[in-house]
Amino acid sequence: MFEGNINIKGKEIPRTLLGTSPFIGAAQFGHRARLYQLDLYDQPKNILKVMKKSYDLGITGIQLVPYDPVVQALNWAIDEGCTFNIVGTVRPDCENEDIELLNELGASSMLLHGAITDKLDLDYLSENLNAINETGAIPGIVTHRPFKTTKNLIDSPILDLFDIYMVPVNKTGYLMDTDVFMQKERDKLRDLIKKLDKTIIAKKTMAAGILTPNDAFDYLKTLDYVDLMTVGIASEAEAEETFEILKNK
Repeated sequence: MFEGNINIKGKEIPRTLLGTSPFIGAAQFGHRARLYQLDLYDQPKNILKVMKKSYDLGITGIQLVPYDPVVQALNWAIDEGCTFNIVGTVRPDCENEDIELLNELGASSMLLHGAITDKLDLDYLSENLNAINETGAIPGIVTHRPFKTTKNLIDSPILDLFDIYMVPVNKTGYLMDTDVFMQKERDKLRDLIKKLDKTIIAKKTMAAGILTPNDAFDYLKTLDYVDLMTVGIASEAEAEETFEILKNK
């Protein structure tokens, strides 16, 4: 399950990516966000440990949100022989800087952050997607609103400007723009995404820790529209448990 690579426009990208949301103490983790900030963001050597352990377990792709401590840890990991394949996120209000940085890091792909995408400012999206394309990286976008944004992207004038679409997908519907995520809603989302006809990366796959790896991966196995996934990891032990389970799926 999600083993090996996928070829996108001549670039090989691992189907499973190490997520970096825990490293930045992202808000979706609730009370754990503060702990992650103290243990990881404020101590990039601990981020390095998670990166190295994940790499040793066969996870050679990383979905990089380029905050300074995460980039610092990544550079240390590279210096120690971890040749990560980078799928980078371009953050709002940092577009030019992030595109330049990710280009210097040799990112295979760059994705515009959901806070940029979900405004649906098509001219602004077009401008930044063209800037990404000029670097030679595969352009993509992220959404926090898979129902609303996907519906608005279908037949939009920017449809030909991106190849990868990253969406939150998990069994519970957590952090997806729906109050109920039963079969009717699941079918609707599938139909929308299929119409978009892009390479899909699933994020928030374990619903910020609400789901166990077993539950999360068993659900993803039922989806025929997901091509890659990103999995956030907060410790070496968590990496070992999660990726060993994944190998057996």
